[in-house]
Parts: sequence; C-alpha cells; structure tokens
Amino acid sequence: MQKFIPKEKLSKEAKRALNSARRQTWGDINPVTRKAESKKRYNRKKSDYRFDDHGSRIFVYMVA
Repeated sequence: MQKFIPKEKLSKEAKRALNSARRQTWGDINPVTRKAESKKRYNRKKSDYRFDDHGSRIFVYMVA
C-alpha cells in the first residue's frame, strides 16, 4: 500500500500522471450547451417562404 502524499507536494511529473489517470472522455455526449431559439425573435438568416418562389407561377386574370 502506497503512502498518501498530498497533491501539492507531488512532483510535476507525478501530478501529470495522476491527472491523466483521473481524466475521462465524454464518450458519445457532446458537452456544448444548446437551447431552442425564441420564435418571437427576428432571424435575418432564416429564408422567408414568400420570397423563395421567384415568380415561377403564372397568374392569369380573365375578364368575362
């Protein structure tokens, strides 16, 4: 059994070894925080469906 030595008293090399042994990966989890955007807020980057058409439909007005 090893004698307990406080982390402050360990050498730089021993601290690195201890930290790397304790370090773990996130696995499949992405730690970036995400939140839903407010629907009330104006989004300039969102394309407006009314202007996506570009006049591809033909409008015919007939008077009888």
